[in-house]
Amino acid sequence: MSNPGDDVSGRAPDAPQRDGTAIVPASAPADPARRLVQIALAIAAVALLCSLLLWQRLSNIQEQLARQSADSGTQAIEARALSRQAQETVSELASRVGVIETRMSEVSLQRTQLEELIQSLSRSRDENLAVDIESALRLAQQQSQLTGSLEPLIAALRTAEQRLARTAQPRLQPARAALLRDLDRVRSVTVVDLPGMLARMDELTRQVDDLPVANAVVAAPARPAGPAARPLELRWWEQGFDAAWRELRALVRVSRIENPEAALLSPEQSFFLRENLKLKLLNARLGVLARQGDSVRSDLLAAQALVQRYFDGQARRTQAVLATLSQLLTQARPIEVPRLDDSLSALQTAAAGR
Repeated sequence: MSNPGDDVSGRAPDAPQRDGTAIVPASAPADPARRLVQIALAIAAVALLCSLLLWQRLSNIQEQLARQSADSGTQAIEARALSRQAQETVSELASRVGVIETRMSEVSLQRTQLEELIQSLSRSRDENLAVDIESALRLAQQQSQLTGSLEPLIAALRTAEQRLARTAQPRLQPARAALLRDLDRVRSVTVVDLPGMLARMDELTRQVDDLPVANAVVAAPARPAGPAARPLELRWWEQGFDAAWRELRALVRVSRIENPEAALLSPEQSFFLRENLKLKLLNARLGVLARQGDSVRSDLLAAQALVQRYFDGQARRTQAVLATLSQLLTQARPIEVPRLDDSLSALQTAAAGR
């Protein structure tokens, strides 16, 4: 492609002529404008291209912005929905929390009331237990005083201590300690053998009929037979003499009687004497059963006086009866049933709730 400034001959415009003169081209003034037009056209093309590129880029940005705006709108809608749902959830949770707080307050109040009720029931149970044990101990003490035996009292104390041990309540421990002290004190008391006393009194009553009175006539002992080697003709004479001597001894008897009235007893009076002695022993037996120590000692002393006054003190049976009466008098002392003041006081304190 040729330039506009080139001629047809193909020589350059500025080339000098062969003759040495310069030839000025005809189109030389129009070249700068053309160049400016070309530059302007290039600039316009570049500007157009840039505008196209910028317009395309703006279109892409607009599309992206539109998409982002649509996404943002969608997200905003979703956010508003989630916010509305969250508000509803918060309000629902708030209402639930309020209900739970109300129920918690009700449960707390019920728990407090239940604890108070349990404490009241426990306190009432302990108080009822203390009252029950106190009543049982008082009844056992009365039974021991009536029967003269400490077994009811010991059994009641042991049972009460076991019941308190099973409860394991600290407020009942002082009462349990008092029960243990009273139990040891009751066990240390010497108990009279009442069945043994009654058996000995019955035996004395049976022996009264065999006691010899002081004025009873004692049969003369039989004289032993003489040796067989003595002459037979003398035996009849000795036999007659012995018989006469026994008759004389039966008519007159010399003995020492401390009480003159004992010598004046007739056989009928001896019978009533024995019955009176039996009556004294029976009265003493009834006094033992009734736990009347003074009456027992009085009847035993009266029976001892009758035996010493009207019966033969040298006889072995009489001496055995007097020895038995002395033993009974020693045992017939008043039975002191220990009082349970410490245990009863501790139980009353526990029953009062202190």
